[in-house]
Amino acid sequence: MARKNLLAGLAEKEADDHVSSASKAAYPIRGASKSMIRSVNELAKQADAYLEGEHVVELDPNFIDGSFVSDRMGDDKEQYKELLEAIQERGQDSPILVRPHPRIDGRYMIVFGHRRVRVASELGRKVRAVVKEIDDKTHVIAQGQENSARANLSFIEKAMFAKRLEDLGYDRDVISSALASNAAAVSKMVSVVTRIPASVIGKIGSAASVGRERWVELSLLVGKKSDIVDEILSELEFDDLESNGRFERLFAGLNAKGKPVRKASVKQEAHSWAAEDKSVSVSVKKAGKAVTIAVKETDGSRFGTWISDNLGDLYEAFRKSERTATGD
Repeated sequence: MARKNLLAGLAEKEADDHVSSASKAAYPIRGASKSMIRSVNELAKQADAYLEGEHVVELDPNFIDGSFVSDRMGDDKEQYKELLEAIQERGQDSPILVRPHPRIDGRYMIVFGHRRVRVASELGRKVRAVVKEIDDKTHVIAQGQENSARANLSFIEKAMFAKRLEDLGYDRDVISSALASNAAAVSKMVSVVTRIPASVIGKIGSAASVGRERWVELSLLVGKKSDIVDEILSELEFDDLESNGRFERLFAGLNAKGKPVRKASVKQEAHSWAAEDKSVSVSVKKAGKAVTIAVKETDGSRFGTWISDNLGDLYEAFRKSERTATGD
C-alpha cells in the first residue's frame, strides 16, 4: 500500500490555524484546562478516529513487532481466553493499528492491538490491521488512549506506562493526553512507581482491583519499612497468591496496625529576627514554596504596615541583589 502520511491532521502543527475539526478531534488535548479527565466514551471516539475511513489490510503476525513502550504487566488469562474463543468463533471484529517499523524495512510495529496479534499468531491466521505512518509521539498518545478506553488497565499499569513515557523524555502534557488524566493524577502515578522499586511492583503484578489511594499508601509504607519488604516477598506462599492477593499480603504485612497511611508532614523551617531595643520582632516560617512572615512587639503593627506599603521597592531591591550576586 502507498506509504504516505495519513496522520497529517494528527501531527503537531501549532502554527497552522486551518487544521480541520476532524483532525483536531484525533489529536491530543493540551493545556491545563484541556487535560481534564475525559469519559471512556470520548476516549473510545478518540481511538476510533485513528481507524475511521482507513483501508484495512491483512498482515502476517510474524512480520509485526510490539510497541517500543509496553503498557501491560501480563495478560489476564481469563480475558485472553475469552478473546481467543471469540475470534476463533466469529473472526476479528475490529482492526488493530500498526505503523511501518521505524528502523526495519518490511516490518510493522504495533500501536495498539497486541493481544489480537497474539491470538492471530496462535490461531495461525492473518490479522486485520490499519497501517499508518506516524511518529513516536503520536504513537504513544494513540496507544494510551486506546488502552485507557478499552483495555481496562489497572492503576499500576497506567502508572508504569506514565513512568516509561517520562523516562523516554515525553513531557507531562503528552503523558496526560495518552492516559486521559490531568497533571496532578499523572504526578501521583509517577510518584508511586518512583517510591516502590520496579522489582516489587513486578512481584505484585497488575492488581486489577486495587485503586490509586491504596497504591499511594503502599508506596509510603515501602519507604518506611523497606527491610520487611524482601522478607514478605520471599515467603513461599507469596507467589501462589493471585495479583490482588499479593498486594493485600504485602500491604497487611507492612501495616500491621491497620491504621490509615499518610504522607509525613514536612516540618516548617523557622527563623527569627529582633531589633536591638526589642521594639519589633519578625519570625519567618518556610514550608515548601510557602513563606509566612509574622511581625510582633511594640512597633510590630507599624513596621508591618510599612513593609506592606513598600513591597514594590523591596521586591525591586531583592531582584537587584540577585542580579548583583549572579553577575547578570
